[in-house]
Amino acid sequence: MYQPDFTDILLNVDLLARGAWITIALWAIAFAFGLAVGLGLGLVRSSGNRWLSLPAAAYVEVFRNTPVLVQLVWFYYAFPVLTGWQMSGFTAAALGLALNTSAYCAEIYRGGIASIARGQWEAGRALGMGWARLMRRIILPQAVRRMIPAFTNRGIELGKMTAIASVIAVHELMYEARLLSSQTFRPLEVFTVIAVIYFIVIYPGTLLSYRIEARMARRS
Repeated sequence: MYQPDFTDILLNVDLLARGAWITIALWAIAFAFGLAVGLGLGLVRSSGNRWLSLPAAAYVEVFRNTPVLVQLVWFYYAFPVLTGWQMSGFTAAALGLALNTSAYCAEIYRGGIASIARGQWEAGRALGMGWARLMRRIILPQAVRRMIPAFTNRGIELGKMTAIASVIAVHELMYEARLLSSQTFRPLEVFTVIAVIYFIVIYPGTLLSYRIEARMARRS
């Protein structure tokens, strides 16, 4: 009968803590970048300007229709061949995850904007608002409420995707777990603890999004 033993995990908790911190940093950077760049792309795709929307659409489709693992490996191994600039594993992972996330966020923004009734646009124009002011004062405040569940799902998926960074030697949580498992020969204990840590790291963000969504619903 197998006897679980968590002693080695407790003795190396500092390694897991360091990995968790790198995971959180990677997650925060990629999500913040994705939200900001995705907003710009979503607005461009909703602007009706064909010369701007077509390149934005191409960007979105490239990053949505290729595996994120391939994107991270490409930035780490192929990008330096083209530019001569060798990035660290963390930088390559942050860049790949951020660009991938921005493509998905762009579609969330675009879908949220498109969901607003046409009468809202017409009412704003009747008041003499330009496109930018109309978007800022009428369309986006309403659309954001509808986007929160989608952004929550995207953030959760991104938090879990950070584990992929371990393949390019980023010392995040999964990398440290694999290293510890190979040293202690205790994969059951190590990956059980890692699963719990991921849940502890990700779940508070989910609760926060629920609270924000409820507060915005009350205000509306």
